[in-house]
Amino acid sequence: MEERVARRKSSAERQTEIVSAAARIVADHGYAAVGMRDIADAIGIRGASLYHHFSSKEEILYAICLTVTQEPVEQNLPLLDAAGTPTERLTALIGAHIRHLLHRRVEYLVGLHERPALTPEHRADVDGYLHYYNRRVRDVLTAGMRSGEFRALDPGLAALGILDMLNGVSGWIRGTDDTDADDVVASHTALLLGGLRAGPT
Repeated sequence: MEERVARRKSSAERQTEIVSAAARIVADHGYAAVGMRDIADAIGIRGASLYHHFSSKEEILYAICLTVTQEPVEQNLPLLDAAGTPTERLTALIGAHIRHLLHRRVEYLVGLHERPALTPEHRADVDGYLHYYNRRVRDVLTAGMRSGEFRALDPGLAALGILDMLNGVSGWIRGTDDTDADDVVASHTALLLGGLRAGPT
């Protein structure tokens, strides 16, 4: 039993390594120019070993895209279900979103530029996570408008604008230490909440 668990853990770790390495290669050279052999060579494994984990290059791209769509849904959205006002919950989400983006910056860039190469089925999965995340942000904005914390806006457009601003960090951020993350989180939180906050009536 322990040996089987160890093997599963090793396989999961290897898959994570493959996805991270593939994201870096695709970001540098483009999805069309990268082959399975290139990915295997970058990791230092044989092609047969790579196919043991992923059946195709497209499947690896799908796994990359899930790290920046499914993963945020699972890790970040519980913050919107926590206790607190809409402002407090949105503040927590902004911080978590930016920190996840800094951790997965290369994967975000690959997902942004290469998602059209996914099969229709895989793209539908990825788009489903994106739409759900957007809807949950829209819902907390609506709650904040109803409570009077946020000024009246189109919540759908506001959610799109907020997520576009947050995701745009992936195009320019380079630092990965906690100080850089703290600065980016603080500035973006101030900008976003400042624009949302309801003024005196």
